[in-house]
Amino acid sequence: MDRNEILAKINEIAKDVFDNDEVELTEATTAADVEEWDSLSHLSLVSDIEDEFGIRFTLAEVSGSKNVGELIDAIVKHIGEK
Repeated sequence: MDRNEILAKINEIAKDVFDNDEVELTEATTAADVEEWDSLSHLSLVSDIEDEFGIRFTLAEVSGSKNVGELIDAIVKHIGEK
């Protein structure tokens, strides 16, 4: 699975979590860029991503990711470890 496929899946999840079909995340997107992205929706997004990809993020990965691209880096790492 490549980065574009991962980003497409994250966008599907984000539209559901944020209840906004207009949301379009890029690798550079941060939580500050999305009005609906608060601490509760962040937890839902992370949980749904973990479920979709069958992975578990570390606390450092969740709290240390500055943008969607860094979250994709962590997903790629976990998928590679399977």
